[in-house]
Amino acid sequence: MTDIVLTGGRVLGHEHADTVVLRGDRVLATGSAPDVLGMVGEDAQVVRTEGRLVMPGFQDAHVHPMAAGLLESWCDLSDAVDLGDALTRVATYARRHPDLPWIVGGGLTSAFLPHGTPVAELLDTVVPDRPVHLLGSDLHDACVNSAALTRAGVGAHTPDPPFGAISRDLGGRPTGLLHEAAADLVGRHVPPPDRVAQENALLTAQRLLHRYGITAWQDALVGPYLGLPDPLPAYLELARRGEVSGSVSLALWWDPCRGPEQIEDLCERRAQARAVGLPADHVKIMQDGICENGWAALLSPYLDRPVTPPGRLDATDLSEAVTALVRAEFSVHFHAVGDRAVRECLDAVEAASSSSERRHHIAHVQLVDDVDLPRFAELDVTANVQPLWAAEIPHMRKTYEPMLGPRRVDRQYPFAGLTRAGARLAAGSDWPVSSPNPLWGAYVAATRLPALASAPWMGPDYRPAPFNPQERIGVPEILRAYTAGSGHLHRRPATLAPGSPADVVVLDVDVLREGPDALCEAQVDLTIAGGRLVHDRLAGQQQSPPARAA
Repeated sequence: MTDIVLTGGRVLGHEHADTVVLRGDRVLATGSAPDVLGMVGEDAQVVRTEGRLVMPGFQDAHVHPMAAGLLESWCDLSDAVDLGDALTRVATYARRHPDLPWIVGGGLTSAFLPHGTPVAELLDTVVPDRPVHLLGSDLHDACVNSAALTRAGVGAHTPDPPFGAISRDLGGRPTGLLHEAAADLVGRHVPPPDRVAQENALLTAQRLLHRYGITAWQDALVGPYLGLPDPLPAYLELARRGEVSGSVSLALWWDPCRGPEQIEDLCERRAQARAVGLPADHVKIMQDGICENGWAALLSPYLDRPVTPPGRLDATDLSEAVTALVRAEFSVHFHAVGDRAVRECLDAVEAASSSSERRHHIAHVQLVDDVDLPRFAELDVTANVQPLWAAEIPHMRKTYEPMLGPRRVDRQYPFAGLTRAGARLAAGSDWPVSSPNPLWGAYVAATRLPALASAPWMGPDYRPAPFNPQERIGVPEILRAYTAGSGHLHRRPATLAPGSPADVVVLDVDVLREGPDALCEAQVDLTIAGGRLVHDRLAGQQQSPPARAA
């Protein structure tokens, strides 16, 4: 067994250390070179890290690898600059794939679609002969053409489904924009990718996550969703073949149309995952939607529409669900964007009276009422934040101010407020909603400025003021969220202390010394997951070796 020695640079969390020794899948020693090099084997692999930062591997607390991997081969609109550019890309993709029965893609930003946009008609002009199904960049909406609506039997007399809405024109006809669960009306008719394509999507996503220094992640929605396939079968097969190279945990999907009777099915799915070494101890409850489509649950009404939807589950049903899940020894991964949804999730945790063994967390927390900030710490609920969203980007105020008003817009993403109130922060990307690069996310959290490299469509001349700057947190705090905070949820220690998992990242620059601005340009030179090299930037190659058994 060849030791790996990283020596010469700063070691995060160890003030006087410059050397980390890895043996097998564990950290053997961390300290000064004279103190620890004596225990190293003669054939050790030595990596000089002067001027660089050695730190625990990043852990993404909220990511969608299947969707992200599939988007690599689908029609990807994530960097389209406007609606015209998106339509051109759809036309080009359709022309290059004449044999595809459906044109499937994603990444279309809702800012390009003002209320009443005739989406289906516009898509018909570029693809008139085949169904088109495009997931929105937020994974909460879908855009479809007339052929797709016809194939699914969706028309003027189709009722809105529970937890969703069909956008309609003045005559009641669908415009082609489907919100939340309404996207399933068409999505369920999209031919699913075959098993090989699903497995390749996960492997593609895994390579990209390793490239960004991510050694552990939680798949935030394991179940069928908006036309996307259930990732569990592909995970099971890859794990059986030993091709899962990161430490992956799964959040199983809670069907909001069912009640606690589904827990038996969830326990069976958890057992299937555990049998191949994959933890599946979380259940994902989506308590609301997003502000952009009017489905975030808010304490005060929207300003631009007559209806402010409540949370998906009413208070009694949510508390009943969480209590039943806790009894079945599950933790809950909540989706809550609006302040009402956040409060409802906290109330449900309080009612469940769960023990410290549970690892509940609320993802997104875009709006949190001041009264609820200290409740995260009081109830031991982690705030799972997506830092890249906490900056002012083009169209943001144009989209949000008419619906929320300036006061609520300027209270979004209270990272510092949560931290001051004693909350534990974990960090995730929600990829493919936004980039999985934790260094860009850390930059936004520390500066509240957009990471321009993360979205080329913003343009190099876009220079807004810091967004809600009183909510900035320091570089050490956001790096802790991406490591120890997320590691708490995964039950995967994120430390370089002896005996810890050998999950290590080497950055090309010491961002602690250089400060927040260095985060945008910093790169991951090496990623070591479970003691094995899975990314080496300088060698120009990424590897995905078999996973070690936990």
